[in-house]
Amino acid sequence: MQIILHAGVHATDEDRLLRGLSRNAEAWRDDGVAVPGPSRYRTLLSDAVQALATGTPGPEARDVLMETILTEDAEHVGRMILSHRNFFGVPKLALRGGILYARAEERLGALKSLFAGDGIELFLGVRDPATFLPAVFAEAPQTEFTEFLDGLAPEDLRWSDLVRRLRAAHPDVPITLWANEDTPLIWGQILRTMAGIEADRRIKGAFDLLSEIMEPEGMKRFRAYLAEHPGLTEHQRRRVMVAFLDKYARADAIEEELDLPGWDATRVAALTERYEEDLDAIARMPGVKTIAP
Repeated sequence: MQIILHAGVHATDEDRLLRGLSRNAEAWRDDGVAVPGPSRYRTLLSDAVQALATGTPGPEARDVLMETILTEDAEHVGRMILSHRNFFGVPKLALRGGILYARAEERLGALKSLFAGDGIELFLGVRDPATFLPAVFAEAPQTEFTEFLDGLAPEDLRWSDLVRRLRAAHPDVPITLWANEDTPLIWGQILRTMAGIEADRRIKGAFDLLSEIMEPEGMKRFRAYLAEHPGLTEHQRRRVMVAFLDKYARADAIEEELDLPGWDATRVAALTERYEEDLDAIARMPGVKTIAP
């Protein structure tokens, strides 16, 4: 079986991806794709991974997990999608020791042990540190930003470091990654890629995120345009999205307020520039697939 793990990251998803997958779960059932409800596995996986810190899984651990997570049609499932934004750690530990998700390799290794014999694939959405750090800090219990950073200089945060660590520790686990800022344009492709279905297959909710940042009139015209041009490729559809966003984007939905001491426009711009360079570096890594517009 293929185990597809979407591990966040924090402040990129808010379970919208899981909701999008769940909307299509019934349609994908005949393809052997399962999208179990999060209550079936999130606590279970966290507890199991924690327990493996001091031992190894028993011979029946995988079967027990499968029976709990999947429904009665488990024998027909060839691909199971799990989404757990706290799998690598809760927000307060996101930068423990000044290291981005310091236990990521250990936890991914524990998942491999639990599902020994299955194929594991990791999916990650990442975000510009200029907005990621304030957003995760807002979810953490620390009251001082420096305490939350735990020795990390914001300018030194590199998603490529995390990816490189994971690839070094688990070269058998393919990674699919995208920039959170691009999700409205690539939402449909993310859903299809996770499900392992055809790139041009119709699904529910492919434009849900686009509708959050576009004026209603723009979405109406956009959908009408697609109806009039049914043969567009995925690349062509994205170009159409960009064209409509240029005219109908909601400013209040695409602009973010940053309120941290010392974070002026110059520093934010520098962080964003480093982030874009970091994404380019990740795109060149072997074993990593990036989804981009």
